[in-house]
Amino acid sequence: MHKLILALSFSTLAGVCAADAQAQGQTPVTPPAASAAVPSAAALVGTWKVDLRTLPTAEPYYQQLVVTSVAESGKTFTGTFYGAPVTQARINVAWGAVRIAFVTADGSGPYNHSAVLVGSQLQGLTNATGRDFLSYWSAVRE
Repeated sequence: MHKLILALSFSTLAGVCAADAQAQGQTPVTPPAASAAVPSAAALVGTWKVDLRTLPTAEPYYQQLVVTSVAESGKTFTGTFYGAPVTQARINVAWGAVRIAFVTADGSGPYNHSAVLVGSQLQGLTNATGRDFLSYWSAVRE
């Protein structure tokens, strides 16, 4: 019974959100259809040159993301970012693209990272909880 109520609640919420978006002259966002060709997470393995500039107009500031391996399951990976070990690494390919999330840390606390592989470039975000900032970054293979 609870599952039915929850399913109806989400269905109703989705309908309300779509109707609200249309009322405001916006097109509702729908998730992409599952692709027949599932991308390979193995494409992540290697050294990436990450541009961590703070603003689009700032000088580039480069660090390395090194993905040393992707688990056989395709759901996790190992490596380093900014010289720190990657922990809690996860991979998702269910939405037609390779998406990753992982954590690094330094003396100020944890850094939560996420990225999507777009063509031959990683586009990511870093949330530095101990330093109170959210930063966009991009990376290309070295």
